[in-house]
Amino acid sequence: MRGLLGSSPQASEALIIAGARQVHTFGMRYPIDVLFVDLDWTVCRVVVAMAPRRVTTWVRRARYALELAAGPIGDQAILGERLAIADLPIAQARDRPSRSR
Repeated sequence: MRGLLGSSPQASEALIIAGARQVHTFGMRYPIDVLFVDLDWTVCRVVVAMAPRRVTTWVRRARYALELAAGPIGDQAILGERLAIADLPIAQARDRPSRSR
């Protein structure tokens, strides 16, 4: 999966990666904010302004990672908040990644 690698930062866009419990920024040219969320879309870890060529810690509870250009998250107190994704069709919002054993 390519994610945001090689792209230009877009303040109004985010990438949702299903099944992600860890992300990296190798090949990135700009910092990103990362939200890790669980099966209920509750934010369980926030990484602000993650620099290029870095790797996050493993987030056991996470089932999705949302990658955004650095900035929108900032100092927002969103840890523990439940997200609602407005432009995501309901069927996709309810789909859950398969559990690996």
